[in-house]
Amino acid sequence: MNGEKSYQDFTTLELWRKARALKNEIFQLVQKFPSIEKFRLSDQMIRASRSVGASIAEGHGRFSYKEQIHFCIICRGSLSELRNHFIDAYDCKYILKEELQQFILKVKEVERLANGYITYLRAKNI
Repeated sequence: MNGEKSYQDFTTLELWRKARALKNEIFQLVQKFPSIEKFRLSDQMIRASRSVGASIAEGHGRFSYKEQIHFCIICRGSLSELRNHFIDAYDCKYILKEELQQFILKVKEVERLANGYITYLRAKNI
């Protein structure tokens, strides 16, 4: 990337690793949802969580800071979508308030990492 000598794989990024862990936890969580939600809320949560990691990976593979930033912004949108889905799951009484709070904190942690990565990329893009 723009003068850097070594390539760092996206799987080494803490942001991607935390997004992956969150995705895996969400997959386990939705297994407990009623079967009526299989193609509704469960599917939406799985898709949004997969989108987070996929956006990070796709942006990283673009080798352009501007495009990496763009895909990190998409990642943040998917994280916001996930927060909304967790609230929906709580409203439907599929998760307890403590679980909602725990997952919101995990989403916010990934958001914080995404924001930090965007800041880093913007500084490199100057």
